[in-house]
Amino acid sequence: MNIATTIPIQNIYYLLCYAWNKLDERDVVNVSGIDTTNLVDLFSKVLLGGMNHLLKRGLDRGYLLFSEDTCALKGKFSFNHTIKRNLLIKAQVHCEYDELSHNILHNRIIKSTIWELICIEAIDKTLKNELIGLYRRLHEIDGIKLTGVLFNRVQLHQNNSFYDFLLKICELVYDNLLVSEEPGKSKFRDFLRDERQMAGLFEEFIRKFYIIEAPYYHVGREDISWNVTALDEISGSYLPKMTTDISIKSNTTKMIIDAKYYKEALAEYYDQEKIHSQNLYQIFAYLKNIEAKNDISGQCTGLLLYPTVSNEVNLNYMMSGHKLMIRTINLNKPWQQIHKSMLEILNTGMQNVGTA
Repeated sequence: MNIATTIPIQNIYYLLCYAWNKLDERDVVNVSGIDTTNLVDLFSKVLLGGMNHLLKRGLDRGYLLFSEDTCALKGKFSFNHTIKRNLLIKAQVHCEYDELSHNILHNRIIKSTIWELICIEAIDKTLKNELIGLYRRLHEIDGIKLTGVLFNRVQLHQNNSFYDFLLKICELVYDNLLVSEEPGKSKFRDFLRDERQMAGLFEEFIRKFYIIEAPYYHVGREDISWNVTALDEISGSYLPKMTTDISIKSNTTKMIIDAKYYKEALAEYYDQEKIHSQNLYQIFAYLKNIEAKNDISGQCTGLLLYPTVSNEVNLNYMMSGHKLMIRTINLNKPWQQIHKSMLEILNTGMQNVGTA
C-alpha cells in the first residue's frame, strides 16, 4: 500500500506542528473535524483559523517610512528634495516620517498566499468562498509577489511569534505551487508524493518529537568520526562526514536513530519482504565507528525507523555487540496511538542491552 495516499490529513498536520515545534499554535486551529484528503484544503483551513485568531486580537502593525510633499511639517524635513523640486514656490516642503501600519511584510505574505490558494483549482468551494471573504477583510494590506527570499526577510519577536506558524504554512504552499498557463489558476504539487520532502519531514518530526516529549534525554544530531587512520593528509581529506539523523543520550545509555522514508517500508526480493540492505550497512557503520569514543557509545542501540500505513514491523537483533531494532510507525492510526508507539520505541531503545 502506498503510504502517500493513506496518511490521514490530521496526522500530516500533527507531523508538521511537531517538526516546526508549534504545538501551542496547533491547538489554536482545530482540524479534527476536517473530512478532506486534500492538502490545499488543510492549509486553507489553517490559514482561515489562524487569521481569524489574529483578527480578533488585532493584526500586527509596524512602523513604515512614508514621504510626501506637504504644507505642514511632519517628521523629518528634506531640504534637498524641497529645493530641487521648487516646492517652496507652492508653499510646500518634502517630509519623511514613520507611521504605524498593518501593511508590513508578514501580513502582505499571508494575504498573497491566501490569493494563491483561492486560485488553486482543486480547492473546496466552501473554503474558497471563506478565503475570498478573508481576503477582502485585509483591504488595508497590499499584495506582494511571493519569492523564497521574502520569507527570510521577515523579522518576528515574542509578541507576534504566532505569525511564524502561519508563515511556515505560507512557505510550504509557495514551495509547492505550480503556476497554470490560464490566468488566475494554479495547481498544487502534492508533497506527500515527493519522497525527498516527506523524508525530511519524517526525520524532523522524530527529532522534535523526542526533544519535546522526552526532555529528560539529550536529543540531537551527532557527528561520528571514522575509526580509521589516514596515512597522509590528502587521504584524510577524502573521508566523508557521518552525521546521525537523531542521537538520544542519557548518563548510561545511547540510541542512534536512522529515519528512513519510503513509499513501502520494506524492500521486496522475489516476493519476500526484506530490510533495505543499504540501511543495515549505514546503521552498522554508525555503531562500529562510534565504539572508538570509549564511553557509553560502545554499547549503544541502533534503530532503523520507518513510516507505514499497513503492516507494522517489530524486529530485534544483536549486531557486533549492539542491540539493533527495526521498527515502523503506523501513520494511519489515531494520533494518540502514534504518540504512544513513539514513546514505547524510545523506552525499549534506551534499555541496557542486558535488559532487552
